[in-house]
Amino acid sequence: MRKLKLGLPKGSLQEATIKVFERAGFKIHVSGRSYFPAIDDEEIEPVLLRAQEMSRYVEEGALDCGITGADWILENSSKVVSLADLVYAKQSSVKVRWVLAVPEKSSIKSVKDLNGKRIATEVVNVTKGYLRKNKVKADVEFSWGATEAKVADGLVDAVVELTETGSSLRAHKLRIISTICESTTQFITNKKSFRDPWKKRKMDQISMLLQGAIAANNMVGLKMNVEEKNLNKILSLLTSLKNPTVSSLTKDNWRAVEIVISEGIARTLIPKLKRAGAQGIIEYPLNKLIY
Repeated sequence: MRKLKLGLPKGSLQEATIKVFERAGFKIHVSGRSYFPAIDDEEIEPVLLRAQEMSRYVEEGALDCGITGADWILENSSKVVSLADLVYAKQSSVKVRWVLAVPEKSSIKSVKDLNGKRIATEVVNVTKGYLRKNKVKADVEFSWGATEAKVADGLVDAVVELTETGSSLRAHKLRIISTICESTTQFITNKKSFRDPWKKRKMDQISMLLQGAIAANNMVGLKMNVEEKNLNKILSLLTSLKNPTVSSLTKDNWRAVEIVISEGIARTLIPKLKRAGAQGIIEYPLNKLIY
């Protein structure tokens, strides 16, 4: 039997990735410190790797495909094929950013003030590229972690750190002076696997289901019965991906109405629908939403 070698990110993206796969219909079990999770699809062979290394192993062909950040693809200058943009950060509408930050009381106001200074970061190549673009010469050193503490202790003049909202940086009394790059989670493959018909078909299936699971996040379906005389009033209240589905019931002069909406909208909409004459209102969760 043919196998698709799939890299799953170990670390900060691991939990979110496994949850998205589960909503997409794949059950993944990670046992202790094992780097080889179990999955309920015999055609997939998953491996856990650090997101920072993923694009390199995919590009080299050791893996057919994998999940990693666009930032690490950029950092490693990897020539990989992106199959899907998977936005499942804590705030799903927010891209994570690598930002240049300095202590609140620092005299540094812009990237131009970093000439001759020292910067610590995990994304050394990305940072060096940004400095070259801005014609700034500074010493960029690799940091294994606790980067905020290094600038707070005066070991470096600035840091380039990953953030969603900037709250962690503010808590460490750091001030953002610029954004280096933005990043989302990517489902990637290499050119050889992409050209293989069987692997391409399997990866397209996974991609579609993952994107469907992400699209369904925080969305719900609503079903209700509506008397004909109240139908226009009910339809005027509804918003959905397209027009609501309206079908006939066996009882004369009654219609079944079904829509897909945001979960946050549903909690305020349902009372309005009830007052407008809707009956038998059912709210149900969605696992996947395929456009």
